[in-house]
Amino acid sequence: MLDIFRGLKNLIRVSHIHIDSPIFRLHYSITVLILIAFSLIVTTRQYVGNPIDCVHTKDIPEDVLNTYCWIHSTYTVQSAFNKKVGIEVPYPGVETAKDENDKKLYKYYQWVCFCLFFQAILFYTPRWLWKSWEGGKIHALMMDLDIGICSETEKKLKKRLMLDYLCENFRYHNWWAYKYFICEFLALVNVIGQMFLMNRFFDGAFLTFGIKVIKFMDADEEDRVDPMIQIFPRMTKCTFYKYGVSGEIERHDAICILPLNVVNEKIYVFLWFWFIILACLSAGILVYRTIIILSPRMRVYLLRFRFRLIRKEDLDLIVKKGKMGDWFLFVMLGENVDSIIFRDVIHELATKLRAQLLEYTPGFRMPEP
Repeated sequence: MLDIFRGLKNLIRVSHIHIDSPIFRLHYSITVLILIAFSLIVTTRQYVGNPIDCVHTKDIPEDVLNTYCWIHSTYTVQSAFNKKVGIEVPYPGVETAKDENDKKLYKYYQWVCFCLFFQAILFYTPRWLWKSWEGGKIHALMMDLDIGICSETEKKLKKRLMLDYLCENFRYHNWWAYKYFICEFLALVNVIGQMFLMNRFFDGAFLTFGIKVIKFMDADEEDRVDPMIQIFPRMTKCTFYKYGVSGEIERHDAICILPLNVVNEKIYVFLWFWFIILACLSAGILVYRTIIILSPRMRVYLLRFRFRLIRKEDLDLIVKKGKMGDWFLFVMLGENVDSIIFRDVIHELATKLRAQLLEYTPGFRMPEP
């Protein structure tokens, strides 16, 4: 298992150029890595190992019975989960079905590996969308100024190019920033939607899965019923029909062990809690974005808090004269560009804005710093 994770770490490399928030990166980096790893683990156990073992009779070859029960699904009896093991039933859910409506068929375990891989693709989609919309803007503006180790002539030239772009395109970055906010919203919709998708996949049992597991751990040992074996049963029944010697149809009931479900239940317990955490963090970041959009004063405080080397007067002027998209661009640049170089660029930009105010506002005098 550890070898699988070591092999996957090269598939998803987080760039040293940050064009998004840490919470957004959790969706397309950590979550995608986890889902692909789980998919490979289940695939390995399912198609390389032996995913099902059925107690068979001499009349039916072992491989035939195992393959049939794997392909055509197995079942449990719902009323048998609450009966005493060893006295009324041999195992929870395993009993001769007296009512066909009491049966619960299990078909989804064949599709778990594919479902996990499909979920990984959905989690990466907002990242792919934002990457195409962002268009390499931050990387182009950085010009390798994240390190700050270059000749003074080269540094001045790159700072001048960055400053020229910021002056010419000042107040024109709103739509660019809103595209990123849309991607964050899509990430939240995706994680919530996937919880409902898995709830449908598991016949309405996933949304309350984690809560039932917590209650199961806190309940008395004699009275509790493991909710995990109701979704991922480790022992089920399978009915096999064949022609007998006389040409009549014979029915054979087999008990099947599903060792793969021991892995599946651990995977989905983890995913339930992980998706809840992701949904809460993503909802929190959207509330934060809403406050940022509606409150210029909050944007000023956040810039002051993040970039303490920059003069407060410069930050106040830029936020006052700029728009929300400009604020977002400055935050992204500040996270990637060397702090001293970024301070100089912001100071020169503020100086140019003051000069424009003096030019277009007769009699205007800047307050003393």
